[in-house]
This record gives sequence, structure tokens and C-alpha cells, in this order.
Amino acid sequence: MNSISANLNIMIKASEKASKILIRDFGEIEKLQVSKKGPNDFVTNADFKAEKIIIEELNKAKPNYSIISEENGVVNNRDKNNTWIIDPIDGTINFLHGIPHFAISIALKSEDEIISGLIFDPIKNEMFYAEKNNGAFLNNQRIRVSKKNKLSDCLFVTNNKLNNDPGLTYRKSGCAALDMAYVASGRYDGFFQHNLCLWDIAAGIILVREAGGILNEISLSTNENIKIIASSIDINTKLLEKLDNF
Repeated sequence: MNSISANLNIMIKASEKASKILIRDFGEIEKLQVSKKGPNDFVTNADFKAEKIIIEELNKAKPNYSIISEENGVVNNRDKNNTWIIDPIDGTINFLHGIPHFAISIALKSEDEIISGLIFDPIKNEMFYAEKNNGAFLNNQRIRVSKKNKLSDCLFVTNNKLNNDPGLTYRKSGCAALDMAYVASGRYDGFFQHNLCLWDIAAGIILVREAGGILNEISLSTNENIKIIASSIDINTKLLEKLDNF
């Protein structure tokens, strides 16, 4: 196993602990699909429970770090230079419908830079993680972005409604965190989306970069309305041309 920092170790443990709740609750979803009430409240509750576990675990290890999370918002603690960024379930709508494509996302922002990130898909047991200057990994195996250089060979992913067809082959997966992890591991050749929140993509930013990919400039001081175009360096210029009005 490659050597990882103490902070990343804490993040991995927190995500694994929270995932037990999500796996159990996901197993209950099928029964709720057919009930009149539907699973909405149940999923919101799963989200809150998972976030609570993650925050408790992170706070135990680093009580002074600040937190930005989907459910709780911004919590400024004594250490404002180090901030955990948490999304307990990215892909909530998939989760809600019993579709096994969602993930826990945790990142660590230090000063104004993401230095550590993980995206954990508990159903497929895939743990994507990366640290600054240390590479990107999937379950301890090094990952890299795709090496394709012809757009016609590429598969992209977005979750936006596209008014103008950019002439690309693309999918809509419903989980931005996994979209970015899949770009980092070469499964998708690129990802483009706007109106994202910081917790959707914080871990994905470092994963893509450490896997040799390239992203547009992203301000980490804003938590919402973020736009991302991520791909390998080889096809980035061609992709930007296609997404001229994006």
C-alpha cells in the first residue's frame, strides 16, 4: 500500500464507518419504493445520519478544523486554514430510486488549496483517493486519466441539460463525485457541468489533478454555482472548443 497521511487515514475511516449506515439504508429502499409515502424522508434521514458520523469521526481526530458540509453548511472552528469539505451522499436521487451509483465525498482544504480528497462508492466498494504530489489511487492501485486523443473515441459525462448539442458522446450519471473519480481513473474521458456545489467536487478536483488531468480555474472561496470542465491534457483544447458556449 502506498503511504498516506494521517489526515487521509482519518477520512478513510470516517467514510467507511458512515458507509455501513448507507449500505444498510440502501437495502431498505426497495421496500419503500412501493409504499405510498415513498422513500424521500428516509433518504434525507440517511443523509443526516451519514454526515453526523463523518463529522464526529473527523472532529475526534481534528477538533479545531473548520467544516463545510452539504447538510450543516459552514462551521468555522479555531483553525480556519484547514477545512473538511463533506458530502455524505452525492447522488441522492440515485440512492432514492434504489440505483447503486452514489458516493461519500470528503476533502481537506488547507489555506486555499485542496490537499487531500476521497470519493467512496460503498456499494461497489471502490475507494478513490488522492493527496497533493502523491498521485491518485483506486483501492491502492495507481490511476491515471485516459490517453485518448480523438474526441470521436471519447465518452464524456455531465448532469446538465444541454440546449446545444456539442457533438460529443456523453452520459448523465447523477453523481458528480463519481463522474470526477471516473475521469481520474480513465473510465470517462472528461466531465463538464455547471451549477455545482463545492462539496460535490472538492475531492474530485485533487483526484483529477493527481491522475494527470486538467481542470478550469476553480475558486474555492465560493460554495455554489461552480463550473467544471475536466479531462486529460491531450483532449482538453478540443473539448473546450466543443463546449464554447457551455
